[in-house]
Order: sequence, then C-alpha cells, then structure tokens
Amino acid sequence: MDKHVLIIGFARSGAAAANLLQNEGAQVIVSDPKLDITDKKVMTLKEKGVQFTTDQSVALLHDIDLIVKNPGIPYTIPILTAAEERHIPIVVEVALAQKYIQENWIAVTGSNGKTTTTEMIASVLRTQTGDGHVLVAGNIGTPVSEVAPKMLKDDVLVTELSSFQLTGMPAPKPHIAVLTNIFASHLNFHGTRENYVAAKMNITKHQTAADFFVVNYDNEEWRHLAEQTNATIVPFSRKGVSEAGAYLKNGSLYYKEEFIIAADELGVPGTHNIENALAAIAVGKLMRVETTSIAGALRSFSGVEHRLQFIGNFYDRPVYNDSKATDIEATEMALSGFNVPVILLAGGLDRGDDQMRLLSAMKQHVKGLIVFGETAEKLAAVGKEIGIPVLYAKDAPSAVKPAFELSEAGEVILLSPAAASWDQFPNFETRGNLFVDAVKKFKF
Repeated sequence: MDKHVLIIGFARSGAAAANLLQNEGAQVIVSDPKLDITDKKVMTLKEKGVQFTTDQSVALLHDIDLIVKNPGIPYTIPILTAAEERHIPIVVEVALAQKYIQENWIAVTGSNGKTTTTEMIASVLRTQTGDGHVLVAGNIGTPVSEVAPKMLKDDVLVTELSSFQLTGMPAPKPHIAVLTNIFASHLNFHGTRENYVAAKMNITKHQTAADFFVVNYDNEEWRHLAEQTNATIVPFSRKGVSEAGAYLKNGSLYYKEEFIIAADELGVPGTHNIENALAAIAVGKLMRVETTSIAGALRSFSGVEHRLQFIGNFYDRPVYNDSKATDIEATEMALSGFNVPVILLAGGLDRGDDQMRLLSAMKQHVKGLIVFGETAEKLAAVGKEIGIPVLYAKDAPSAVKPAFELSEAGEVILLSPAAASWDQFPNFETRGNLFVDAVKKFKF
C-alpha cells in the first residue's frame, strides 16, 4: 500500500488504525489538537514512522488519499468539510478492518441494549465446542482493527456498532445483523432523526438473502424498517407480536415454538434484558448452538459493567451502576426493572432532549431524585412535577452521600443518568468507576 492517510483523533481507535495502516505500508499522519506527546502509544508509533501533529488546518490535506476519523468527531469541522469538497474518502477505524473479517461476523446496533446484547451473544456462542474462538470488538471497547487481522477461519467476531461508526462504514456486510431498537438519539451529531435511522439501517443495507437480520418487532416503525433489508428477517418480540423467531409467551422465552428458558431464570433483571436475551437466543439458534447451552449461558450471564451493574448491598440498600444509560429510554428501561422505591441519580450533557419524557417512569418508580450536570434543572423540573424530593449534587460521585441519606433500608440507589457524560467526564466508564469508588468508600 502506497497511500497517504490522515487520522483525525488519537483515541484508542485512532491508535489501532495507525498501527494497522503502518503495518500495511501506508504513510500515516495523526492529527489531534489534544495530543499528549508523552503517551506511550504515541512514542511507539513514532518509532514505527507514524507522524503526529496538533495542527488540524486544511493544509494537512495535501497529498492525502484517505481520512480515518474518530467516530464521535462531527463531519462539520472545517478539515472534514474541506476533505468532502475535495472528494477525499472519510471512513472510521472499523471500516479499515472489514477486509480481514472472516465469514462468521455478527454485528449489533440499536439505541439501547446493544452492549448487553453483544455480550449475551458472545456468552451464548462461547458454549459451543469447536476449533474457533468468539471475539468481541467495536464500540464495546476493543477496536475491530486490533482483532480482525488475527481472525482464523473458524473464529466468530461479534461487534457492537454505534451510529457514529455505521455512518463511516461504506459497505458493512455482517452475516448476522442485529437491531435492538431505534429511538431518538445523538441528534446533535446526525442533525435529524432520519439521518440517525439511516445510519443504524446501514448495518443491513448490504446484506443478501444468504444473511440474517435479527430485528425487534415490538414497534411498528421497526417492522417497517425491516422491509428495507434483502436479508432473511428473524424477528424477536417481548410483546408476542411475532412467533416466527424468538419471543416471550406466558413468562417463558421461545424460539419457533421451542421452549428455551423461563424469563425469571435470566441472570439479569428488567424487561429490557428479556429483549436482549431474545436477540441472543435468535443468534444462538442461527449459529446452531444447543438449546441447553443457550439457556445455561443466559442463566449465568450477570450483566455488563456500567449497564445496570449490581454493585452490592450497602447499609441494606442495593446499589446499581447504570452509567451507560446515556439517553432517556435507557433510564426508563432501567427503572422498569425495579418494584421497590428508587433513589435516582441522574444528569449530564444537555443534548436538547425533553427530560419530561421521564415523567411516567419516574412517577411509577422514583421516591427521590438527585441531579447534576447540564441537565440538572430539566430533571429537577420532572421531579418537582411529580412531587418527590429533589437534591442537587456537583456530579455522580458527589451524589452518593445525599443518596444514602435520602434513602431507607431496602430501597434501591440507582445511577442512571439519562444523559452522556461529556459535560463532566471523558466517558461514561470514568463516570461509573468514580461513582462505584464513592459508594464503596461511603460511611454513615
């Protein structure tokens, strides 16, 4: 390869892309205004010949054949708009790795539940015996370009793909694509809901009849969207809309009339996790996993860090870390999983969402509310509307002390922000980790 490639943004995906491109023989420049020149990854890649700069002027585009951008960077920044005018291709890191992916590629997307569903699917597939390994990568943490080049023929790759990543992938073609749901999200990036939906549907756009589209059938819009695919549709339904794939009936989960597991045997609580499990069942059956193995994997699945993660009982109060709940629907789903009073800790980046959409779920489940971040006042207005105590905190870790003071034994303390973390933290993982640390250190 004799390409000149510009990488915009040096997060983990940027480092992985730089390493892959350098190994392929490309001339690579990494541009990041916040570049830490002392970073070990920077120094290692420099030794391999990768160039680094904090400059992000249009002058960098001279002789550039390809741009690889961090998924979260908007296309509206000047250097990217100039690149589009010059017809320079712009992709994301996972697009570079696609040519290395073997036949067994499963890709998961959706507004909510995609991380848990990805991990559930991996847990189910790992019960299989065989020569291959089950690899997990993508938006879930590990860049695909760190994994795909090492894939062997019998390996299975399960990827979580965000709308940001799917926007920057020219032609994804997984053998099995999974759509958990679609709500209104990331409109500050995509501009319109139509653009957001189109990004999500890119996951199935290039599939053929030999491929499978596993899709949530519990919403009329999602059923209509499924009609766009050329793949074989495999529906899943918690509401019994279809029994052609995986579905819930009389408290049990089935696949095409075959009993798989009782809903109350699942290792994680909440109606949303029933939906996640149904998607995992559908994929497991398509991949010819034994029914007993699927059920065993779902019984033992204990959840994912920062996704309604049970931290433990502290002073007789169950505490949950749901820092990954970066939108309203995720918090609604988290609240629906509890039948005891909840002290909700919420707040974060204000992306213009109407927090009043939480009113119904909060009215049913929330006894007290502690708010923080840019959306604090909007959330406080919801709490005041339903007449519950509302307290203010600096951030999620600072909300721990008032949460314990406001709660009583047996009541749940739940961090489920209903907003992204970027107003106060670099990512939801940092927010969640600091919250967990604060809980473990708290003393009455």
